[in-house]
Amino acid sequence: MPAVIKASIVAAGVCLLSAPCLMPVLRRLKFGQHIRRDGPQGHLYKSGTPTMGGVMFFFSLTLGIVSSIKPDRDLAAALLATLGFGLIGFFDDFIKAVMKRPLGLRAREKIAGQVLVAGFFAWAVTVFGERGTAVFWPGTGWSLDLGWLYLPFAVLVLVATVNAVNLADGLDGLAAGVTLFAALGYLLIARAWGFESIMVYSAALIGTCLGFLFFNMHPARLFMGDSGAFILGSALGSMALLTRTELLLPLLGGVFVVETVSVMVQVAYFRLTGGKRLLRMSPLHHHFELSGWPEQKVVLAFWTAAAAFAGLGVAVALY
Repeated sequence: MPAVIKASIVAAGVCLLSAPCLMPVLRRLKFGQHIRRDGPQGHLYKSGTPTMGGVMFFFSLTLGIVSSIKPDRDLAAALLATLGFGLIGFFDDFIKAVMKRPLGLRAREKIAGQVLVAGFFAWAVTVFGERGTAVFWPGTGWSLDLGWLYLPFAVLVLVATVNAVNLADGLDGLAAGVTLFAALGYLLIARAWGFESIMVYSAALIGTCLGFLFFNMHPARLFMGDSGAFILGSALGSMALLTRTELLLPLLGGVFVVETVSVMVQVAYFRLTGGKRLLRMSPLHHHFELSGWPEQKVVLAFWTAAAAFAGLGVAVALY
């Protein structure tokens, strides 16, 4: 069986088999989703739905990869970084669910942990791996060697991607579905450019998203929590760094960029106008919800946009 297919099947299988065992445990431990009262009122029925389903991703990604290929140094570093980000998300979820602190880790604690893990990964792949320190402009032969400046640049890419995916995790099936299309884009790019280990990594990520979506589609029976969103975001960021497509990532993951920009614009507009809102609510998916769109329609529209962004990103990469 080809390694790519095996990685996807194993990852999806781990999610499909483990979720029915995990959900009753999460319910007994009362690890339920906390729904903000100032959010869309249509979400209040989701309160108590088991969260922290992202803990499955630790195993689905790992087993999908190691059962299909012997990880090289770059892939091993990427997997460790992804699991490290997932651990930060796990602590964040744990504080929310057990300690009843709705905001989880403090912002400075969360960012400090993310920078530390991202810094380790960037250092490992540039010093011990084959990544180098050059940045390439998509679709051209232009490149720029950043030297030691590549390390803070790589940290910024990883941290920004993780938090962008986390912002998009607000509707049933949204974050996992959008990630799936971006991962499919990376699978095609890695295949064309001969990155065998990244092909397997992206295939395992696709399988993870597919397996999780079986339980996360509307009406969701399980939420991923920050532990899952952080893993998905760091996986995409890691693949961008290892394939030298950091500048292409905003296109491949265009939906995540739009979601993040919507929050930034909303905050800026609110402050500049003394409390007025440009959108009904940010991130953008909530604006459409509050405008009367059914949740499933919003998710389908964002999936369609994600497929278009990924397709355009692959076209630019292979131009």
